[in-house]
Amino acid sequence: MISNELLDEIREANLSYLLLAQRMIKEDKPAAMFRLGVTQDVADLLERLNAGQIMKMAASNMLLCRFRFDNRLLADMLVSYSKDRMMASAHAAVLMAGQSSEPLELAA
Repeated sequence: MISNELLDEIREANLSYLLLAQRMIKEDKPAAMFRLGVTQDVADLLERLNAGQIMKMAASNMLLCRFRFDNRLLADMLVSYSKDRMMASAHAAVLMAGQSSEPLELAA
């Protein structure tokens, strides 16, 4: 069973993520969509959320954000401490940009 402390930390992470995502989307939607890895539909939804809706979403016991990399190659590129760190980061960004965004699935 998940402890109350862990659930509180998940909710805090969710709130921070949602607030940051909404701010990014309002400042520069195309860049935010790329950085967050979300579709236009998700970006539009996040942009329209009011404070109460953000608090409801943040209260979930599931982490709302996820890692964008799902293979060892991307992880290694992002944590590489070689002299070509900038090149490795740029290459990782290109590879992540090629991944499809998560589709929005709304409950009926």
